[in-house]
Amino acid sequence: MAAVSLRDPQLYINRELSWLSFNAHVLEEAGDSRNPLLERLKFTAIFSSNLDEFMMIRYAGLKEQLAAGVVTPPADGMTPLAQLNAIAKKVHAQVLKQRRLLRSEVLPALEEHGVVIVPQGAWQAADISVLDDYFERELFPVLTPLGVDSGHPFPRLANLSFSLLLELCDIDDNVRRTAVVQIPSILPRFVRLPAQDNAQHRFALLEDIIQTRLEMLFPGHKLLRVYGFRVTRNADIDIAEDEADDLLQVIEDEVRKRRWRNPVRLEVMSNMPASWQAYLRDTLGLDGRDVYEIPNYLNASDFMQLAQLDIPDLRFKPFHMHMPSEYWGQTDIFAAIREQDILVHHPFHSFDAVLNLLEQAAEDPDVLAIKQTLYRVGRNSPVVAALAKAAGNGKLVTALVELKARFDEANNIVWARELERAGVHVVYGLVGLKTHCKTLLIVRREGDEIRRYVHLGTGNYNPSTSSLYTDMALLSCDPDITADTSEMLNYLTGFSKQQTWRKLWVAPKTLRTNLIAAIEREAGHAKTGTPARIIAKMNSLVDPEVIHALYRASKAGVQIDLIVRGICCLLPDVKNVSENIRVRAVVGRFLEHSRIFYFQNKGSDDIYLGSADWMQRNLNRRVEAVFPIEDGTLKRKVMNVLDLLLRDNEKARELRSDGSYRRVKRKSGQNRLNAQERLLELSTRRYDERL
Repeated sequence: MAAVSLRDPQLYINRELSWLSFNAHVLEEAGDSRNPLLERLKFTAIFSSNLDEFMMIRYAGLKEQLAAGVVTPPADGMTPLAQLNAIAKKVHAQVLKQRRLLRSEVLPALEEHGVVIVPQGAWQAADISVLDDYFERELFPVLTPLGVDSGHPFPRLANLSFSLLLELCDIDDNVRRTAVVQIPSILPRFVRLPAQDNAQHRFALLEDIIQTRLEMLFPGHKLLRVYGFRVTRNADIDIAEDEADDLLQVIEDEVRKRRWRNPVRLEVMSNMPASWQAYLRDTLGLDGRDVYEIPNYLNASDFMQLAQLDIPDLRFKPFHMHMPSEYWGQTDIFAAIREQDILVHHPFHSFDAVLNLLEQAAEDPDVLAIKQTLYRVGRNSPVVAALAKAAGNGKLVTALVELKARFDEANNIVWARELERAGVHVVYGLVGLKTHCKTLLIVRREGDEIRRYVHLGTGNYNPSTSSLYTDMALLSCDPDITADTSEMLNYLTGFSKQQTWRKLWVAPKTLRTNLIAAIEREAGHAKTGTPARIIAKMNSLVDPEVIHALYRASKAGVQIDLIVRGICCLLPDVKNVSENIRVRAVVGRFLEHSRIFYFQNKGSDDIYLGSADWMQRNLNRRVEAVFPIEDGTLKRKVMNVLDLLLRDNEKARELRSDGSYRRVKRKSGQNRLNAQERLLELSTRRYDERL
């Protein structure tokens, strides 16, 4: 039998199509009747916001490749044109499915619970009175009528702008005119109407309010027709960092320009005439595949506003986030860490486990220095406030703020300037590399010695996402790990040429090499008849070299379980290649975000956590940190999490050898298991037992 080439394009799933499969899983959660109604609406909004980002970055990038004449395909062999066509076909179908779900299931079910979007024709006198007042006070002053004629070219509409295209008739001379009115994104999409006995939460759409009053914007004209449309533009930022004198200023300028780059997608209401669609398409310079006919509700990501309604019966049950058990009864977090390493698991553990450490360090007179990387910290960040307080208390505080964190650039610019004003030394990392590692280093004087403490994590220092994402972190004062962290931070802030570390795997220097070596070591064990196993949990698996190594390990007999939430370019269960590889994705209440890597290693059970997915960008173009879990108790905790995810039969999907996913089916007599729900139950039980 001829040997199978591991570089055969048929052994790889296209990255973009794989991502669309992940977003389809999000849409499945919107359609899952077992989820509470407002949570289903939330998943609908997330599907749309995810898709917006995909079109602004990935789809836009492919259009740029096509325009530039790029012909070298990725590992899967698809050219940019083939990818664009395949994406358009898949996305058109997904969007129509989403809108059917909204119209036929989610919104009618919400109406039964008193949450109603009231159409124009059903407004009552009390509604119209409220809307008239709202229009006059808040809406009319911000609206701008934009005529389109030889003296008024078609307006350059901002990225993700939702607008109305109008046909008007001049009352005096009967001349027909074209105009555009932009729906202001700074105002809520859903405007509350007076409650009724059977509908306590009634809303009017902002565009409906405007449509019924358009003639007030164009005195002397009669409105003939009006149709909604929405424009998506290329939003990627490409910085020549080595030529930038002031990186912060350059990125700030690029963020402003992002709103006006080339269009990549046009969404129109499906009742818009073909001639109008063609006019918009040609004006924006788009192809037919870039035009999406939407039967209802342009900009469905706005439904997140309604999904936040405070109706407990229509939401997931709240849960109590508590501190790690090692904190219980401790007033000195440093003492707790000296006693043993601590594993933090969000959202089951509160973000206060991190924040309390940072705040104690800010106030502790024995703390000399604090160094931290900041990638996405969110708004009104208590982390930034704690660092500023530490600097005010005389600590030497250094913050590495990653200005290039996509779509968080503006936030991070604000934080960088605020930290600088507070006396924090702010740096922006290495030219050509994003700093993606999640690290906090605290230097403390203890008697006659200096001791270092670290927090190393898989997720961002963001209290908001810590309640929505599953992430893990290690608190330790292990001398080797803290020394490695210190040297990695010096590598980021200075001109260090550090090439090796004691225990950390650091990208782009050692992570790829160590990862491939660990996979090949398991393959070597399997060849000698020693049981060999790999379990890896991550967001994305794309890197061809890593996939080659996994294929080789599978052929050698290594049992491999991959838990990949998002993109997976590896094809499992292919004869003579990946028969020993199983891939599953878990999409549920929380966004699976932790990265966990297990290697059996002759019973040593080597476990690593880290910030890096197995993608070229993470291994080659980012500063990442992967760190070992060495304490036996903590290892068991991590393995319990992996075991639950591998046994999940409620929210798990299995990737098949044809590249499609299917829901995991319960076997006869098998109990249902939702891994995230089970972890919540276990976490609550341990907390309740303590009370």
